[in-house]
Amino acid sequence: MSAPILELPILELKGITRHFRRSPTLAERILMATGRGKPPPVLRAVDGVDLSVARGEVLGLVGESGCGKSTLARVITGILPPTAGEVVYDQRKVAGLKGRDRLDYLLKVQMIFQDPYASLDPRMKVSRIVGEALSLHKLVPKAQLDEAVDRALTEVGLDTAYRERYPHQFSGGQRQRIGIARALALEPDVLVADEAVSALDVSVQAQILTLIKDIQQRLGLAILFVTHDLRVAAQICDRIAVMQRGRIVEAGPTAALFAVPSHDYTRALLAAVPGARRFGH
Repeated sequence: MSAPILELPILELKGITRHFRRSPTLAERILMATGRGKPPPVLRAVDGVDLSVARGEVLGLVGESGCGKSTLARVITGILPPTAGEVVYDQRKVAGLKGRDRLDYLLKVQMIFQDPYASLDPRMKVSRIVGEALSLHKLVPKAQLDEAVDRALTEVGLDTAYRERYPHQFSGGQRQRIGIARALALEPDVLVADEAVSALDVSVQAQILTLIKDIQQRLGLAILFVTHDLRVAAQICDRIAVMQRGRIVEAGPTAALFAVPSHDYTRALLAAVPGARRFGH
């Protein structure tokens, strides 16, 4: 693993909490109206998370399905607001950003989604998928839009001739490269990869992981890599944070965490994967 660049974190999470309360059913509403029922319980999807990631670092967020990883990713990228806590980007509190500053944050922190089949609009050509945000927010002059799209496609190893094709004309791995190109076109500081390879075949997973790591090293990006797969985390992450029931239970350098896990939950995750202890070396 490459050593992270030693500098102030580009992204910090301070006590991030995200709770959900489902809407009561008709029967529950009737019972509540008569004083015999209570509101549905609160789901504590994310419960007081502290994390930081530096430029040039890949931080893995690992845990079983349902532990709150994807919810946390959506809070970071502005898709969901936190119930409590602070997201701090480049030493500025995100909650206090307004107007252009808020937009700049949303553009500089980009997500790579899990499902390359569902995350691309099937009615759009690749050129529009990759260039839409650039055009919408007038980030490049109209005359330079094609050049910016081609540059992003080249960055992820796709032929620029593919720009006039539709998503259904590509394999799963190629679609995920298009999704990555869409994020890179905005020249982000932070990429949040939410289970970005879990929907792909193992051989294609390796190609996409190599691509992500190569991009991170060349561009100096900070990456939060969300995954349930310890094998995948070991291949790409400089540090790993382990999440259980909405909380971070352990965090540390990848090799150290794999060699000497300190939390029972981390040990249980490692025990479920044959030979996992050697992955972090």
